[in-house]
Amino acid sequence: MEHNAQRAQKEDIMAKNTQRSRYSTSRRSLLLKGLAVGGAGALGAGLLTNGVPAFAKERSSGITRGDVAILRFLAAIEILETDLWQQYNELGGIPDSEVPGGTASAPYVNALQQLDGDMSQYIHDNTE
Repeated sequence: MEHNAQRAQKEDIMAKNTQRSRYSTSRRSLLLKGLAVGGAGALGAGLLTNGVPAFAKERSSGITRGDVAILRFLAAIEILETDLWQQYNELGGIPDSEVPGGTASAPYVNALQQLDGDMSQYIHDNTE
């Protein structure tokens, strides 16, 4: 008798736990809300890509001083990145004639091998 009472109590608890929450949502409404948010994001991205006349002035097709400054900045970053990869290759790259200067430091290469066995090849390939 006690066993039946415990079973009934457990079933009652389970029935309460399986009832839908008043905050639950269906799969269909979740998908519709997701599509609405995605559509709004795509619309916003389209406006930003094509330009918004309220925020931009009409200008000629010539290059501006600001454009030149941005291009110079990007070129400087590219030069720095190339230099850093060359230095990285000197420490841990594969020494060969394809990329000069890769003498490799044995302790550094051993430490790189612990992290990733292909790290020397990765460094070498990025230096090219």
